Amino acid sequence: MALPPPSSSAPLFELSGIEREFTLGQTLIRALRGIDLTIGRGEFVAIWGPSGSGKSTLLNLLGLIDAPTRGRITFDGENVLALSDNALSDRRNHKVGYVFQSFNLVPVLTALENVMLPLQIQGVPSAQAQQRARTWLGKVGLSAFEGFRPDRLSGGQRQRVAIARALAGEPQLLIADEPTANLDSRTSHEVIDLIEQLNRETGVTCIFTTHDPRLLGRVPRQLRLEDGLISEDRYQDTAREVHA
Repeated sequence: MALPPPSSSAPLFELSGIEREFTLGQTLIRALRGIDLTIGRGEFVAIWGPSGSGKSTLLNLLGLIDAPTRGRITFDGENVLALSDNALSDRRNHKVGYVFQSFNLVPVLTALENVMLPLQIQGVPSAQAQQRARTWLGKVGLSAFEGFRPDRLSGGQRQRVAIARALAGEPQLLIADEPTANLDSRTSHEVIDLIEQLNRETGVTCIFTTHDPRLLGRVPRQLRLEDGLISEDRYQDTAREVHA
């Protein structure tokens, strides 16, 4: 069993008996093999482990992108598996922000326009979307670059734009899949420090995956996955092994 988060409020996530299987040709792949996990509101969590351990699979479930083969997921008090496709899409659009290792910025749009885009899709009026986008570019230190297209930005700057875009909609959850994989070591630490700062300032729950244990020093909670199981659930000031 995973340790409960140190929070008195109702948890954001509760996962029970989560299994995820894939079929590759005639081979059955058991990506997750029985995950029990609770994540509190406002937590900052790193999911780490070797390649093939199930990190991205678990993150896709937490990001409401995928569904488990077996088990139960409760997100913000709702049974995720009981929601219709339209309801799931609505939760993703309004409650979850995503950051990816490849940035996924639209190359023909400026930094400001990239941050505005999901707001406009949500139906936020243009003037309000522009103001919120400017505010978030300021929060990630890129006010002076709002008119720059992605090809004029460094990798670290592109990821900061992606973080601003993910948070401009004021989601409850920020999901980041290997957000530093394409960055050098110094920039990687800067990006994780930025996410940690925004987590403290806004209270948004942040969950990211990494294969690099050097990034874990600023993360209050660290989940290690091995062979589709949580092998360790560690807080910054305590560490206890979790055995299957």
